[in-house]
Amino acid sequence: MGARKRNAALARKEALKTQYFAKLNDCPSSPRKMRYVVDMVRGMEVNRALGTLHFSKKAAAKNVEKLLLSAIANWEQKNDRKAEEGELFITKIFVDGGATLKRMRPAPQGRGYRIRKRSNHVTIFVGTKEETND
Repeated sequence: MGARKRNAALARKEALKTQYFAKLNDCPSSPRKMRYVVDMVRGMEVNRALGTLHFSKKAAAKNVEKLLLSAIANWEQKNDRKAEEGELFITKIFVDGGATLKRMRPAPQGRGYRIRKRSNHVTIFVGTKEETND
C-alpha cells in the first residue's frame, strides 16, 4: 500500500510541473470572504482580473492580486518569455479553509464567548486558451 501512495504522489508532482499556479497559505481572513473576491475574477483574462482586483474595495482583493501576479510570473519563468496581452487566463481558482485559531472573549457573569479566527488557502492556476480547451 505504501508504494502505491508514493507512486500516486510522484504522478501528482509530475502533473504539476506542466501547470502554472501559485498558492497562498494561511491568509488571515475567513474563507467565505475570500470566496466572494475569487468569484469576481474566476475565468477572466489576467489583465482584466488585475484591474478588477486593484479597484475592488474588499481587503482580500489585495492578497488575490498579489497571488495572481505571482502566478503570471511563474508562467513567464517556465516558458522563458513574457506573457502577451490577452494570452493568459485564470483557468482554475479555489479557496480552501485553513487552520482556525480558537480564542476566548470575556463575557458577563463569568462566562466566556468563543472567537474563531479563521484562515484560508488560495490556489490559482493560469494558462492559455488552448490549454483550457484540453
